[in-house]
Amino acid sequence: MRILYLCNNFLGYQVLEWLEAQGEEIVGLVVHPTHRQQYGPDIVAASRLDHEYIFDGSQLQQPETLEAIATLKPELGLSVLFGYILREQFLSLLPLGCINLHPALLPYNRGAHPNVWSIIDETPAGATLHFIDAGIDTGDIIAQRQVEIEPLDTGGTLYHKLEEAGLALFIETWPMIKSSQIQRVPQRSSDGTSHHTRDAEEIDRIDLRQQYEARHLINILRARTFPPYRSAYFEEDGRRVYLRLQLSYEDDL
Repeated sequence: MRILYLCNNFLGYQVLEWLEAQGEEIVGLVVHPTHRQQYGPDIVAASRLDHEYIFDGSQLQQPETLEAIATLKPELGLSVLFGYILREQFLSLLPLGCINLHPALLPYNRGAHPNVWSIIDETPAGATLHFIDAGIDTGDIIAQRQVEIEPLDTGGTLYHKLEEAGLALFIETWPMIKSSQIQRVPQRSSDGTSHHTRDAEEIDRIDLRQQYEARHLINILRARTFPPYRSAYFEEDGRRVYLRLQLSYEDDL
């Protein structure tokens, strides 16, 4: 099976390394441009591909990029934490379709920052393998794994749990994908929840004049505690004061 691999972040790197260890045929790699890359050099090195087979994800709508990918004759696309919307012109190059590994229990938390919104909205968390269609994380589901959210979890700890669950789910499901033994479960577009990157930014500012339900405020602070990234904040005398929660059970004190 000739695979075109699209990825970013540590999970993208881990899945690629596993595929390479299995001897799978990666014919092309699509990565984020340098300023948006996480683990970019590691991903490129793990692919073992020459420069001509590595593409900038921000250029996927350009005719020359599509033509270059078409010459590789990829059969299946695999997307892991890839941050660009894939359009029909690109998807039509892949006769077996394109499968995405999303760190959420779809249909909950389509889009950006599932680790944040599972805590804030108290929605189920997990990892999902699904086909990519014209929507954002709306394609047919292949397999899922649920992740428990514990009272001590923050946006950071839940993110790492979702990474681990996503890798395990992919490894478990890959033989069925490769042998075309998967069952597709359609999603209803009206179900679940969806968020954009800006949604998280909008809840970051804690208004000192606003009343919050205690649980909701704690959930915001939990969800946005993810060092070294910036957290929720309030403003005092024109300066931002950032807040991070440190959580522990009584028995651990």
